[in-house]
Amino acid sequence: MSNLTLRYLKVLIVFFTALFGTAIFAGNLMDYYSNYMFVQHVLSMDTTFDGNALMWRSITSPILHTVAYVGIIAAEGLFSLFAWIAAVRMLRNVKQEAKLFNNAKTCAYIAYMLAFSIWFFGFAIVGSEWFAMWQSDTWNGKQTAMDITEVMIGFVILVSLRDKELIEA
Repeated sequence: MSNLTLRYLKVLIVFFTALFGTAIFAGNLMDYYSNYMFVQHVLSMDTTFDGNALMWRSITSPILHTVAYVGIIAAEGLFSLFAWIAAVRMLRNVKQEAKLFNNAKTCAYIAYMLAFSIWFFGFAIVGSEWFAMWQSDTWNGKQTAMDITEVMIGFVILVSLRDKELIEA
């Protein structure tokens, strides 16, 4: 695979990341209440196992549910924004010297940090483990969060591979 082809692949991956983030962000805005209910039930822990000894962790305040959900939406919006900025910067620099192309990836790294913060920390650790989301038959997003995290890990590994000069002596 040529260096230029690999660079275009990296741009495409970041572009797909931006599309993914935008779809999630837009979905949360367009179907606010359905997705709000997810956050509400997870934080309230009202669909976990009967007799759950962890119920002291539950948060039943609608204000805190809204704060948490708005925080998630904002993080997803930032994730999308940084991915879009990265895709554009990388595309603009795809045929430039390696240092410029590598530097153009900075916003992609920020986007992937946000992705790990949202889906691994927010959903897998906080939602699934702290609020026992894994116990719910209805409001369990653990596997989805892990799937997204795994894809993002693969993407960030590929994007982070250092690019060489296009013309080698």
